[in-house]
Amino acid sequence: MDLLRFLPLMLEGAWVTAQITALALLLALVMGFTAALMRLSRYRLLRGVATVYVEVFRGTSALVQLFWMFYVLPHFGVNINPFMVGWIALGLNIGAYGAEVIRGAIQAVPKGQYEATIAVNMTRWQAMYRVIIPQAIPDMIPPWGNLSIELLKATSLVSLITIADLTFRARQLNDRTFETVEIFTLVLLMYLAMALVITAGMRLLERYTSRGLGRGGI
Repeated sequence: MDLLRFLPLMLEGAWVTAQITALALLLALVMGFTAALMRLSRYRLLRGVATVYVEVFRGTSALVQLFWMFYVLPHFGVNINPFMVGWIALGLNIGAYGAEVIRGAIQAVPKGQYEATIAVNMTRWQAMYRVIIPQAIPDMIPPWGNLSIELLKATSLVSLITIADLTFRARQLNDRTFETVEIFTLVLLMYLAMALVITAGMRLLERYTSRGLGRGGI
C-alpha cells in the first residue's frame, strides 16, 4: 500500500502529538522554574515542598503517573479529560527533571555576580530576575533541548489513555491494514522529523541567548 494513503490520518495524530508536546513543555518550564527557585529559597517549607515534588516525579514512572491521573483521580471526584491528563502528567514529570537543570545552572553563575547585585542594593528577587537567571539561561538550554526530545518521545504513552496521537493512529492503521513495516517506518520518520525541529530550535535559541544576554557584569 502506498505510504501516501496513510499520511492524512498520521498527520492528524502528529498534530495531536505536537499540541501535547507544546503544552507539556510550557507546563514543565513553569514547574521547573518554580521548583528550582523554591529549592534555592531560604525558607525550609518552600524547599521541602519543591523537594517532594521533584523526588516524587523523578522517582516514579511517567506511565504510572499518567495512569494514576487518568484512573485514580476520578475515584476522588476529580475528572479530567484524557487530553489534559496527557499534557499535565508529562509536563509535571519533565518539570521535575528540568527543575534540577535550572537549579544547577543558577548555582553555576559566578559568586561575584551575586556580590555585585548586593553592592548595587538589589533585592534578592531583582538580582535573580535581572542578573542571575539571564546569565544562567544559556547553560539551561542544551539540557532542556534533551528534555524536550524526551518529552516528545514520551507522548507516545498517551495513546494508552485513548488519545489519538501519532502512535495511536499508527496502531489503528496497523490493525486495519497489517502494513506494519510501512506504517511504523513512517511513524519513526515523523518522530525523527519533529525531534530535529526541536533540536534546530534549541540551537537557534542557545545562539541567540548566548549572544544577546552574554555573561558580562551587571
